[in-house]
Amino acid sequence: MAGITYEDFLDLSFDPADSDLVCTFRIVPADGMDVESAASRVASESSNGTWAALPTGEGFTDMRAMAFDIEALGGGADADGGTDAAEIKVAYPEGLFEPGSMPQILSCIAGNIMGMKAVDTIRLVDCEWPEGVATSFAGPQFGSSVRQEVFGADDRPILATVPKPKVGLSTERHAEVGYEAWTGGVDLLKDDENLTDQEFNPFHDRLVESLAERDAAEDETGEPKSYLINVTAGTNEMLERVDQVAAEGCEYVMVDVITTGWAAVQTVRERCEELGLAIHAHRAMHAAFDRLPQHGVSMRVLAQISRLVGVDQLHTGTAGLGKLANEDTVGINAWLREDLYGLNDVLPVASGGLHPGLVPDLLDATGTNVCVQAGGGIHGHPDGTHEGAKALRAAVDAYAEDRSLASKAEESPALRTAIDEWGTETPR
Repeated sequence: MAGITYEDFLDLSFDPADSDLVCTFRIVPADGMDVESAASRVASESSNGTWAALPTGEGFTDMRAMAFDIEALGGGADADGGTDAAEIKVAYPEGLFEPGSMPQILSCIAGNIMGMKAVDTIRLVDCEWPEGVATSFAGPQFGSSVRQEVFGADDRPILATVPKPKVGLSTERHAEVGYEAWTGGVDLLKDDENLTDQEFNPFHDRLVESLAERDAAEDETGEPKSYLINVTAGTNEMLERVDQVAAEGCEYVMVDVITTGWAAVQTVRERCEELGLAIHAHRAMHAAFDRLPQHGVSMRVLAQISRLVGVDQLHTGTAGLGKLANEDTVGINAWLREDLYGLNDVLPVASGGLHPGLVPDLLDATGTNVCVQAGGGIHGHPDGTHEGAKALRAAVDAYAEDRSLASKAEESPALRTAIDEWGTETPR
């Protein structure tokens, strides 16, 4: 081959190999650019091409990506009502990627192409991960097995809450709120994504005091309880915090996986396996990538990445029932549960504006193999945190018992008060 040009990155008759990573993009070409030309540039820029024809010869391994499928989406498919929007598929040879390096993979499939002039907008919609690439990652250590192995919860979701106000509480008050929630029926206390090691609530003090209240709550209720403490920091500091968590006898760490970076998550995953800790992944900053439907990286792909790098629990949305923007929660959750070359699954976490009145519709949509997290829907209960936790637990127990909320509320004053306060309305 004498050289490589853009035209060499498009072949609509191409048949991807089983070992290829196939990515689906939604693109709107720039003015004056047809879809075929834009598609070839996406494949070129994300593999081994550039704007100029490139000579090749000895000492060259062809790691070319190939755009091979184009589906026109028609008028109105993009945010501006354009008629040139299309979904394209690009196949990447496995040899293009460093095994087990998520940063390197993303530098290819979601790197410079996000800023190309050849497209007005481009969105990485989905990925089909081949076995060789997928199994070069550790995947989750536990996944959804934590429901049964840690909490013995076979027939209901596990429940979590963040103390409110989510930042500003003293260490003592934070731990007290945890005790109130745990004894009300919640399984997990969770730090807010903004709470790490601030002066008003230092990390190690919070860890020790909260676990002391955890132990007291276990003694009172006879149920296992745990704590999702946020270890997010620089990578070395995170590892030190993970070590502290294990030394104090906690089962989990929480990581803000997007803001801290995928390579750091992979490093934490290695340490957590050594110590037997599960990873609860918060997705703070995800909307910077996925909120605009015509550009960025979809939450579906972010969830796929999270599973590969090894988180055990991941926030995936509320199927449109909470306060956050709607997304394909059901489809994402299904992908997190399906077989992926033997890698463990991920336990989805539903959070953001939930309260007891939304539980039946939520679990109809997501099933019970989830974690349900409520903040204001517990702590905003008119009778306080303990009663708010009792109300959420009663709503979940009612679903497991195939009973209506109204029926359960006849024996649960806390649930009756919650329904009177919030009904079944979705907050904004």
